[in-house]
Amino acid sequence: MEQLSVSPVFVGRGTESEALAAALRRADAGDPQAVLIGGEAGVGKTRLVEEFLATAAAGGAATALGGCLEIGAEGLPYAPLATALRRLHRRLGAELERAAHGMEGHLARLLPDFGELDGEPNDEYGRARLFEHTERLFERLGADRTLVLVVEDLHWSDRSTRELLAYLIRTLHRARVLILATYRTDDLHRRHPLRPFLAGLERQRTVQRLELDRFSRPEVSDQLAGILGVPAPDLALVERIHGRSEGNPFFVEELAAAHQQGCPAGLTDSLRDILLVRVEALPDDTQRVLRIAAEGGSCVEHELLAAVLDEGEEPLIEALRTAVGANILRPDTDGEGYRFRHALVREAVSDDLLPGERHRINRRFATALEVDPALVGAEVRPARLANYWYHAHDPGRALPAALDAARAARRRNAFAEQLRMLERALELWDGVSEETMADTLRPYDWADTYPPCSCPDGPHDHDACVRLQLVDVLAEAVVAARRSGDRERGLSLAKRALGMVDEQRSPSRAAWFRVQRARMLGHLHRSGGTAELDYAHDLVGGLGPSAVQAEVLALEAAHAMLRRPERRHLELAERAATIARAVGADGVEQHARMTLAGLTADFGDPEAALAMLTDAVERTRPLGTPDLYLRGLNNLASLLNDIGRPAQAAETAGQGLEAAGRTGLLGNTGAILTGNLVEALIAIGRRARAGEVLDAWEGDPARDSNHEFRFRLRAELALLDGDPAAAADHLARSRGARHSDQPQHVLPAARIAVAVAVRQGRPLDARAELLAVLDAGLPTGSCGTVLPLLAAAAAAEADARALPAAEPGRAGVLRRIAEAAPAPGTAPLHRGWAALLAGELARARGEEAVAAGHWRAAVDVLRPAGLPHPLDLALLRAAESAAAAGQRDEAAGLLREAAAVAAGRGDRHLAAEAAHLAERAHLALAEDAPRQRPALPAPEQALGLTPRELDVLQLLTLGRTNRQVAQELYISPKTASVHVSNILAKLGVAGRGEAAAVAHRLRLFGPDGR
Repeated sequence: MEQLSVSPVFVGRGTESEALAAALRRADAGDPQAVLIGGEAGVGKTRLVEEFLATAAAGGAATALGGCLEIGAEGLPYAPLATALRRLHRRLGAELERAAHGMEGHLARLLPDFGELDGEPNDEYGRARLFEHTERLFERLGADRTLVLVVEDLHWSDRSTRELLAYLIRTLHRARVLILATYRTDDLHRRHPLRPFLAGLERQRTVQRLELDRFSRPEVSDQLAGILGVPAPDLALVERIHGRSEGNPFFVEELAAAHQQGCPAGLTDSLRDILLVRVEALPDDTQRVLRIAAEGGSCVEHELLAAVLDEGEEPLIEALRTAVGANILRPDTDGEGYRFRHALVREAVSDDLLPGERHRINRRFATALEVDPALVGAEVRPARLANYWYHAHDPGRALPAALDAARAARRRNAFAEQLRMLERALELWDGVSEETMADTLRPYDWADTYPPCSCPDGPHDHDACVRLQLVDVLAEAVVAARRSGDRERGLSLAKRALGMVDEQRSPSRAAWFRVQRARMLGHLHRSGGTAELDYAHDLVGGLGPSAVQAEVLALEAAHAMLRRPERRHLELAERAATIARAVGADGVEQHARMTLAGLTADFGDPEAALAMLTDAVERTRPLGTPDLYLRGLNNLASLLNDIGRPAQAAETAGQGLEAAGRTGLLGNTGAILTGNLVEALIAIGRRARAGEVLDAWEGDPARDSNHEFRFRLRAELALLDGDPAAAADHLARSRGARHSDQPQHVLPAARIAVAVAVRQGRPLDARAELLAVLDAGLPTGSCGTVLPLLAAAAAAEADARALPAAEPGRAGVLRRIAEAAPAPGTAPLHRGWAALLAGELARARGEEAVAAGHWRAAVDVLRPAGLPHPLDLALLRAAESAAAAGQRDEAAGLLREAAAVAAGRGDRHLAAEAAHLAERAHLALAEDAPRQRPALPAPEQALGLTPRELDVLQLLTLGRTNRQVAQELYISPKTASVHVSNILAKLGVAGRGEAAAVAHRLRLFGPDGR
């Protein structure tokens, strides 16, 4: 254990220590915990953590501590976690290496000790991959024993560290892990980025915050007793030190040390004076070393300090020994370097420097590091050098150093830190001369499809082709902002760049920035993206082939595919693929081909679409662009579901989830892939497995994304369970989470809303749901979503045929449904739905014989396809039709098949409908079951009523007419009239009302007439 405090006794903190012990016990039991420890500087956060870590380690836990460096706020990503992992590596050795097996190339971005970086691209999904693999590493480490990870000084953390830490806290839900983080509350100004970060974490169930208060007077007395080595310190001394320190333990230590050294009692109340008093008591050579070390950063390496001082090893060692002996510096436990015992001391020493003195010291650090780069670790070198030159006030050296640091951050997928360094470069740009730029700035290794030259489009023959321009830096900053999630900043940077680009001279660059704005507006769910794409199209549409032109066309087609595509978008996607192929933009080509496949399916050729999409996925596999590969697998699974091949869809979605987990992209694409898998499982009748998959996904807090899809799937399962109220609740939450009006979201939700309204007896609400969709306009094609919706709406109209309130407007609604129906194409699923829709329309018009033909056609198409749904619905409708026609044997066979398919699919609602039909039509659901009711008990038997007459009497109590009785019991109106006459005679009553009254008096049926 490293000792970070000087007081020999640990005072107070009983409540906080017990809270940490309780968190450790929960973590030991497999419930990961996180504790955020806040307090002002010097209040004892580190000492509390130090004592707790000693206890945890004694109990068998593996502990690791890493501190955020102040330099981290300006571009050094993941520093505390890298430090913690390095310490774990020293302690655990092979155990850590086994836990990292198979992920070394990814984790090397976090800690270079893991080896060579993998060859995957540094794209916007790179950070997600790194986070996923880091989470998996800690899960493995926490599988057999509890791991305690401590991150100190979170107020200095870089954004990437904060986001990775939050990710770990949200995702580590099955491992024995306890995460502690400390931060200074007095550093958190109103706009400090840690404030919203802490507020977001605190909403997590497993996170608690501890705020450390200053010591009371008795606690200060106990602390002084330990420091001074006396049983009871002088009361006057306790009073004076408590008053001056105001209970801050660090200040108590400083004042106690000053008292022991005989410093005069008249110390200033200024914090700086308190902090500097012991420094100023040291020899001049030691003070000089401390002033220089303070500018080296939170930790400064011995060799680097020696190179900067250049006064010989012995004088330096002597000065450092004196500073360590005075408890101002302490050796760094991670390497050959030194830290200030408390960051406040370093700050005070640094602030006491004169401006020119500070600039010269930073220049000496930068110069020494440039002469011998090995003086610091490779992972921190770019950021350290960039900060030294920046604080040296040398823009000519600081600008290229900032760009190098930005490159290094991008290689580690630390896009927020990359953006910070690029923005510093933008700040420095005007302070650097053209001559310096020409000598020191090299072209940036641009990502994406940014045109690599600022010359006019066409032949290039001057130096500007290879000279870095301000707009180039803006372009990379836009990409960094987009990848880091700071899309508002990205929009602002792109707007600034567009103001600098001459659209006439460089239309491709202008178009590129427009594309970036379109992508970010889409992510922000704001309007304007289509207009940006249209503008970009106008800029490059008539130019020669280029990667930018291909991307503009591909993105334009993709946007249209998700909304309301037209046939011209087919040509647009095809042209994008052709151009991309010609210019060697492989990723853009496959992106365009995936879009082309989706559009081809929409316009009636699903088999060709399937072949094209499958080929695009295979061609994407070796490109090293996992996000594009996963897009292809996701689209393929969706298409297979849509055309009625759910078994293949489930396999494809499973492949996608496996690939997403392997590449660290579950957080980005896992939710939609899981949704496609659940849809496929429901379609093939694996209802229980679908629920398990959804439960597992929802049980992972880090994957709590795509709420709209997730809640809609919950509504689907509730409908299968026969629980329309729960389905309505899930649907409302799904719609509340919606961010777009894309048909792929709107149409399935409308279908569920229609079903819920029908089951809750609200036919007019069901009609309103349909009309809202029709008024907005249906997309071209999309048979897999349009036909089921129209069939459900037509069934709702048919069920409400006997209701006078639903009669007005019915004919117009049926006409609009028929006009909106798309041609089904060749897919059996689509043809089956089309037949069902035609049957429901005929039933709604009272054309029972016509409807019967459509039901039979639907059964004939769907049976060979092996699709449980909508085969179960088609069988039920065909059974109803056969029963109404008096074809009892055929009806019984169809009904038994419908019940079996519904039960196998887990559709309790449809199974109940089948049972109800069997009861009404006196059909047996099992071949060997009796077809008649058992003997009637008294008083029904005493009344002399037959089972069929009892059925008719039951409907009379509900107020049914003879025609309605005939429809519900599948008999003719004449037969129903005969039964009514027989009932009246047997009961000895004059009319239907009296017969109903007799039934009520004898309690033949339930309170609701059933």
